[in-house]
Amino acid sequence: MAGILEDRLASVEVRYRRDGGEVVDTTMDLARIDALAGSMPVREFRWYKGRKHYSGWYWSSTTGGMVAYESLLELARILLADFDPDVCGIAAQPFQMAERTESKSRSHVPDLLLLHRDRTATVVDVKPAHRLDDPVVTTVFEWTGSLVRMRGWRFEVWSGVDPVQLENIRFLAGYRRPSVVDAALLEPVAEIAAKQDTICGVEIAARSLGPAGLVRPALLHLIWRGVVAADLSDPLSLETSIWLAER
Repeated sequence: MAGILEDRLASVEVRYRRDGGEVVDTTMDLARIDALAGSMPVREFRWYKGRKHYSGWYWSSTTGGMVAYESLLELARILLADFDPDVCGIAAQPFQMAERTESKSRSHVPDLLLLHRDRTATVVDVKPAHRLDDPVVTTVFEWTGSLVRMRGWRFEVWSGVDPVQLENIRFLAGYRRPSVVDAALLEPVAEIAAKQDTICGVEIAARSLGPAGLVRPALLHLIWRGVVAADLSDPLSLETSIWLAER
């Protein structure tokens, strides 16, 4: 069985672009996850009037660089990945996989590749829920998923998340850049957060550190970084429950 899997993976072509733009051709069995996670989008993005999807670039605090997206749904999944402390790498359109047999040829470019801190990987395809019953989509995802799992990576089809949670994370993303906070406040605010149970409690207890206009961004930055955890099941407010996250 192992030999069959190895032969199958060796027959699947993989193409990706290095950070400098160089195109690399390899096979599924030889593709290195670190190289793929640090790759540029394998296909070019095009912007034009009347385009149905909204494309753009997102600055990721996880990678310290820009991540491309081809739809707002893709952007939402990137936001969740950037917020996830378990994710240490995010690549958009990371590679093209192609397989040719006597009966047919198939190729596909997954939407995202997420590298986790334990060096495992998740390949993500983003698709609206109403498209998941499309036989063409189903076939592509079954083929992609089977090969990705053979390679030892996880495969995820993502169609959305609770809108309240997403809006909270989208709001917190506004505080992801270190430049928007006073770095000197981060450690003392974290110490206060360990003894409080709401955002309001932290702001009251931290009055001696400075005005709320400085303390609150520091606390929200700590929540984004995962130093402080918060209940994101309801809209963020002064009464939102917070606690020091386990590291």
